[in-house]
Amino acid sequence: MTVKERGFGLGASMALTLASSLLWGVAHLAVERRKTGLALMFGYVVMLGGILTVLTAFSTHLLSLAVQPRWLVGFTVAVVVIAIVWTGVVIWSFVLVRPPSSDRIGRFLTTALTLALCGLILTPTLYATRLAYLSRDVVNTLFPSATATAPIMAQDPWNGARRVNFLLLGGDAAPNRPGVRTDSMTVASVDTETGATTLFGLPRNLQRVQFPEGAARDQFPFGFTGSGPDTPGLLNEIFQYAEDHPETVPGVERRRRGPTLIKQTIGDILGIPVDYYALVDMKGFAEIIDAMGGVKVTIKEPIVYGRYREGLLPAGTRRLSGAEALWYGRSRTDSDDYVRMGRQKCLLNAVAKQADPMTVLNSFERLAAATKRAISTDLPQDLLPAVIDLSQRVKDAKIRSLSFVPPLINTVYPDWSFIRRKVAETLEARPAARTATSAERTPGTDDLDAPVNLDATCA
Repeated sequence: MTVKERGFGLGASMALTLASSLLWGVAHLAVERRKTGLALMFGYVVMLGGILTVLTAFSTHLLSLAVQPRWLVGFTVAVVVIAIVWTGVVIWSFVLVRPPSSDRIGRFLTTALTLALCGLILTPTLYATRLAYLSRDVVNTLFPSATATAPIMAQDPWNGARRVNFLLLGGDAAPNRPGVRTDSMTVASVDTETGATTLFGLPRNLQRVQFPEGAARDQFPFGFTGSGPDTPGLLNEIFQYAEDHPETVPGVERRRRGPTLIKQTIGDILGIPVDYYALVDMKGFAEIIDAMGGVKVTIKEPIVYGRYREGLLPAGTRRLSGAEALWYGRSRTDSDDYVRMGRQKCLLNAVAKQADPMTVLNSFERLAAATKRAISTDLPQDLLPAVIDLSQRVKDAKIRSLSFVPPLINTVYPDWSFIRRKVAETLEARPAARTATSAERTPGTDDLDAPVNLDATCA
């Protein structure tokens, strides 16, 4: 080392080392290594400029990139490289300006400062790479990697479709019955241009369900009637029935039979194609809520739960644990399926609103593990960026809902043509520019919730 490199006291050494961690090249300039110092400063400015450009010019696409495995790998590599270079610059700067070997206390303190600075750089890097790894793992676990039958177009991911329809299923397993029953079934029909969304809810106890043309209809030509006391023939049994009876969906592999038949059946009931599905296991959903730290809801009337009235959720605004939220969404004690459908909608809405970025980041690992256990879907990875983009438009658009429950329909003898006609009329109608007053509302028109008023359970 030169005399200048060894001539710094404790204060100057610590100040230059700290300054070099904030602006590369400061220590090099102090020891008259001007070319190296200026090159480091230039590299630092370029790096910061690149980061700021990405965060500003591409801010609307960052969430879309976060669901693409190849971009997550690129992000991980970039972050690690930057952290290694940054740490190397800090250590290099320390070596240039550290106190002489005779100043043992000074060397100890500057060494401790350097290690602390390196820790400050490496710790968030490790955290960011961990998040990227978990995100990539979730995407690869939940979403199919390719769409062999329907290639995604780069410029128009929806291939010219005016609407895309997502089937949202809530699966409820129980110890006293085999398999999973889809007790919650909602189709979200989304306008691909505006994000305007209409939710169509179907009750679990819909009977004499007509299957679309094919093997299932050949087996049940007059509607689904089940196969015994454990399966009396309700809509919520079709998913598991298809899994247990391959002949209903010939040529479809296990774990895809249920989704295939329920998508086709519900699409046929509503008269619209169902493009994709997502099934949320209710017990896994409770784990997601626990990972979030609970969910706050307003309970207007006390809710009794359990076959033997084991518990009570008092009225009032409270934060529910996963187990309590599960009972809030599934209890039918002293109520019925249709009230429960309303509470489930409220619960999903509350979770969506309260899952803010900080909450997600703070419990990301637990949320990722719970999500992998709780959700299954056929939404392809290639389409995730487009879905993220569409979801942003959905947030700013009007969301309407229409639930096909009594008195709008008879669940024992449903009028299938009426349901399809109502869906067609609803999708053709434009959302009202304002919300009508209670005196102006006409059931079945713009105020789609008026016939059953399920949303009244939400605060």
